[in-house]
Amino acid sequence: MKTSACLLMLAATLVVFPVAAEKADSEKPMNAEADALRYDDLNQTSVFTGNVVITKGTIIIRGARVDVKQDVEGYQAAIVIAAPDKLAFYRRKRDGVDEYIEGEGERIEYDSRADTVKFIRRAVLRRYMGATLADETTGDLIVYDNKTDVFTVDSGPQGKTAANPSGRIRALLAPRGKTPAPGAPVTPPATGPSPNLRPSTTLGNDKK
Repeated sequence: MKTSACLLMLAATLVVFPVAAEKADSEKPMNAEADALRYDDLNQTSVFTGNVVITKGTIIIRGARVDVKQDVEGYQAAIVIAAPDKLAFYRRKRDGVDEYIEGEGERIEYDSRADTVKFIRRAVLRRYMGATLADETTGDLIVYDNKTDVFTVDSGPQGKTAANPSGRIRALLAPRGKTPAPGAPVTPPATGPSPNLRPSTTLGNDKK
């Protein structure tokens, strides 16, 4: 049986999503579906299992399991686990522009204190301008900083696929101010220039 929305709202206010997301998202209610929920009020943990789908405004998270823990200062850490042979999913709208950040991995970790998202193993990070794919990066580990729009990508043995047997990182980065495909429809931002999504100039060996 699907867990009721009422019970989910009682589950420790769940995840505080990235501040760099669409500002209206913070004012939207959280909706979640799962096959089961285990909530521990004493330890401030929530465990959703079975085809988990969480939405909050423009934010969408999908996975086979989502674990959430809140510390004494109110910061949350969320871990999203994919089903076998599948990938967990995270998507949000960037603030002030018609752009979306979308990522996948066997495991996704969100840290509200650091305001970062990690995509681990078979990791993919994409930026869409409207419905048009602008940037795409793949690797073993991708760390995206919501505050600065900077991301780092590491290669590794777990990044090897049939399409990329070397396991090295791959990136497609569209020129700024241009659409990735001539004639592709892209909705311009309402006001001001689009903030840039910037890859880091250093690739660290971030631990998983």
